[in-house]
Amino acid sequence: MYKPSFFETILVLLVVFGFSACKDDNVSVINPGFSVTDAQANALIDAAYRPYQTLSSTFTSLIDTPTDGFTSFLGNEEEACTWAARIDIDYDNLYPRKTFNALYRAIGLLNDALDKINLSDELTENGRAVAIGRAKFARGLFYSHLVKLWGEVPIILDNDVGSPTERKPIDEVYAQIVKDLTDAEAGLPEVVSTPALPSKGAANALLARVYLTWGNNPLSLAQVEAIASGKTDPQVSYNSERLQKAIEYADKVINSPLYDLIPDFRNLWGFANESTGPEQIFTIRHDGDGIDEQGNHQNHCATHAPYNPLEPAHIQPVHSYDWWTDDDPRKAFSILDSIVENRGKPDQKVHYFRWPNQSQLNGKGVDRSYPDAEYLTQLKNHVDRIEIRYAEVLLTKAEALVQLNTNNPEATRLINLIRTRGFDGDASHNLTSVTLKDVQDEWEFELQYEQHRWYNLTRWKILISTVITLTPTYTYYDEKFANPDNVVTLNGIEHRVGSTFARYHNHLRGKYNNIGGKHYRFPIPQGASFQDLGIRPQNPGYSEPVAR
Repeated sequence: MYKPSFFETILVLLVVFGFSACKDDNVSVINPGFSVTDAQANALIDAAYRPYQTLSSTFTSLIDTPTDGFTSFLGNEEEACTWAARIDIDYDNLYPRKTFNALYRAIGLLNDALDKINLSDELTENGRAVAIGRAKFARGLFYSHLVKLWGEVPIILDNDVGSPTERKPIDEVYAQIVKDLTDAEAGLPEVVSTPALPSKGAANALLARVYLTWGNNPLSLAQVEAIASGKTDPQVSYNSERLQKAIEYADKVINSPLYDLIPDFRNLWGFANESTGPEQIFTIRHDGDGIDEQGNHQNHCATHAPYNPLEPAHIQPVHSYDWWTDDDPRKAFSILDSIVENRGKPDQKVHYFRWPNQSQLNGKGVDRSYPDAEYLTQLKNHVDRIEIRYAEVLLTKAEALVQLNTNNPEATRLINLIRTRGFDGDASHNLTSVTLKDVQDEWEFELQYEQHRWYNLTRWKILISTVITLTPTYTYYDEKFANPDNVVTLNGIEHRVGSTFARYHNHLRGKYNNIGGKHYRFPIPQGASFQDLGIRPQNPGYSEPVAR
């Protein structure tokens, strides 16, 4: 049987021995026949992040775009991202194929690194512990995405042992993730020089995330099969022991003096704010196009050509201002309706993103961390991506507490910490108690365009009802936007619909019509070279992969 390309030894060695993620490292090529030093071991692990770097924008297309609140203008209507925007994805779509193969390629690199680290007699005691901790942290992170996106997946812990086609039970995958992350926490340092390096706190935060998802009883293959062809969400259930573990690991982060909410929510993003504490717990480093594997195209996708109204952004919000209250400062920052070009100069110009030109921008992808930075940064794509931040840990604990129906005052306190910061220190918007819906809303108010929404909706088992309920409330769902030649009056402005807003309409209608139970998972895709990976059974409702 063909062994998938992401485990081919020659490719692994070529990638591993030619890359270091750190700008200042000067690591020479390693002969695989010799023991590795501390520096070389870290270079091997850095190499494993290279495939993962390519997913910073891909996650946006795969996790944000197929939900209710986003659409895509990346390519024409027959290209991969617009199919995702209509929730019409199969095994040959670029985004599941790229994500699945990149994650397993990175895991193959980590397994190779662990083999060399375990065999080496040149590592210092501390160097070995940290290297193993870094490798197992990354492997746990990568498998955590795989199991959430695809359910039962192959577990490969050694490049020469195990079947890359055998899907393992959900609980077995999660147990392996927990083992990797607890091993990682034991070896990782408490304090690191940058959040781009994992620490004990990062391992604990990731364990809290993993236990929260596992504690919400992820659907098995059989359970997805039962709802695949319907439009009804599955029943909600919880595992109290795992939710308690989510609280336990969240508390380890919350009780640490190293992490906190920064005073200004807006200062989390942009080149001047990348990979800084105390809120950013773990980040993915990006040095820009042509330097790292791909650059962080989240910036590019959020803006694309912000001074040209004829070129909508690749990933755009379609819910406008419908999620937040008008007085929530996070609204104006997260959903941007204007950009100033040549700020403070004689030729300063304001560009508006609203009817009848185009819809708003995802503001977190627009760098506003230094003067006139917006367009420059989206071309360079050199802003680090925040993988885990402190606000997520607070939300994780609050959600677990509410789901366990215990200690609502503590859950309320945690939510109010986030709300007070979000409202610029104004506590008058705080809640007196919180329901699960309050916690769910706060996830979206705080973490919009941070690749959580599909994960959240599937964890809460409200994916279908959310799309069916909310999508028709969005402005451009209305049938009057179906025809580009229609003349529509909106917000007091009469204008021809045009192709841009007709496309918004088409995507919203596609979401509403296509959403179903099968979308609790993505299809097992083709391999990186369009081959059939041989992984069976396919997830319910999708076609079996065919080699191209």
